[in-house]
Amino acid sequence: MKIARTRNRVSLKALALSFVICSPLVAEEGGAGHYMPGGMGTLIDTPPTKPGWVAEAIYMHYSGEASISRSFPIAGLLAAGIEATSDAAMVGGFYTFEQMLFGAHYSVGGFLPVVSMEVAASLDTPVGKVSRTDSVTDIGDINIVPAMLAWKSGSWQFDALLTVYAPTGDFETGRLANTGLNYWTFEPTVGINYNNEKTGFNFALHTGITLNTENDDTSYKSGSVLHTEVSITQLLPLGKGYLGIGANAFLYEQITGDSGSGARLGSFKSRSIGVGPALSYFLPIGDNTLAAEVKWIPERNTEKRMEGDSMWLKVVYQF
Repeated sequence: MKIARTRNRVSLKALALSFVICSPLVAEEGGAGHYMPGGMGTLIDTPPTKPGWVAEAIYMHYSGEASISRSFPIAGLLAAGIEATSDAAMVGGFYTFEQMLFGAHYSVGGFLPVVSMEVAASLDTPVGKVSRTDSVTDIGDINIVPAMLAWKSGSWQFDALLTVYAPTGDFETGRLANTGLNYWTFEPTVGINYNNEKTGFNFALHTGITLNTENDDTSYKSGSVLHTEVSITQLLPLGKGYLGIGANAFLYEQITGDSGSGARLGSFKSRSIGVGPALSYFLPIGDNTLAAEVKWIPERNTEKRMEGDSMWLKVVYQF
C-alpha cells in the first residue's frame, strides 16, 4: 500500500486540549489540571515535519462524577458528591520553519480555548453540607508551545516539546465552576512514533511531566503529574484518502503531593488509567492535507479524582 507520501503530509500536531481545557476531573486544585487525557496520543497529534502552517480546531466534551464520601479542594472550598460536565472549543495552530534546529524540524504554536462548564456538589460549611450548582462560559487558559522538535529517521520519529499554560481563564475563589486555573503550568514532553509506510501501521508513545506554580488566591500548589499516552492506528485506503482505525490509552500518576496552606486535605495524590477507540480520516488535497479524528476515552481505576468519559473531535489542515 503506497502511503509514504500521504503519511509525510499527515504528520500533524493536535496537542491542544491536554493543556487548556479546564475540565473538573483530577485531584489537583479545582478538581482539574492542565493535562487532559487524549490531548496528545494518536497519529493526528504527531509533531509536523513539513515546513509551513498547521491550522486546527478541537472540540472536547467531558462528564464525570465523584462519590459523596470523598471531598475535593475547589477554589478554596471543600466539595463532595461532584457531578460535572464541560464543553470546550479551541482554535489555534503551528508554524514549522524550513531551517532545522539541532537536526530537528522546529515548530512553534498556540491555542485559544472557550469553555462552558457546570459543576454540582455538596459543600462543607459551618452549618453542615449544602448543595450547590455553578456554571460559567468564558475563555480558558491559553496554551503556548514555544518549542517543538521532531527528528525523523526512516520509519521512526522522535519528538521533544515544551508546553506553557498561561492563567488567562476566568477564575473566582469560592465558585465551583472556573474556566481558568489561576496558575502557570510548564509541561516538557518527549515521544516516539513508528510509521510503517508499506502496511499503514502506526504506533505512538508520549510521556510528559506537568510542573505547576502556586495559586496565589488560594495559597494552593498542585503537585506534579507524570502522564503517558500510547496509541496504535491502522491506515486503510478509503476513497481519495485513508481511514485510520485504532485505540488510545493513557496513564495518569501524580508524583508529588499538593502543598501550601490552602491544601487542607494534605498531599491528595491521584492516579487513573483509561483506554478507548479512535477513528480518523486523512485526505490529501494537492500538496496539503485535511485530517479529522473522533475518539472516546473512559477513565477507570481512579484514585482521589473524578471518574468520567471524554469525547474528542479534532480537525486539522496542513498547508
